[in-house]
Amino acid sequence: MDMESRIIELESRLAFQDDTIAALNDVVVEQQRAIERLQLQVAVLARRQEEMAGQFGIAEDEAPPPHY
Repeated sequence: MDMESRIIELESRLAFQDDTIAALNDVVVEQQRAIERLQLQVAVLARRQEEMAGQFGIAEDEAPPPHY
């Protein structure tokens, strides 16, 4: 293999790797957005659960009923 063909091969690989990295980056960005949405949903649900526990007088340290 001469030097020119090796350089062309390396440039081709580099271009392919750049495309792959960009695609992976897009996936990571979307996953981060999904994680942030899920964290917000969990926080809302936790807050809602605490409010409901307060409304119904359920204590966290309360023993479970005997049938458990």
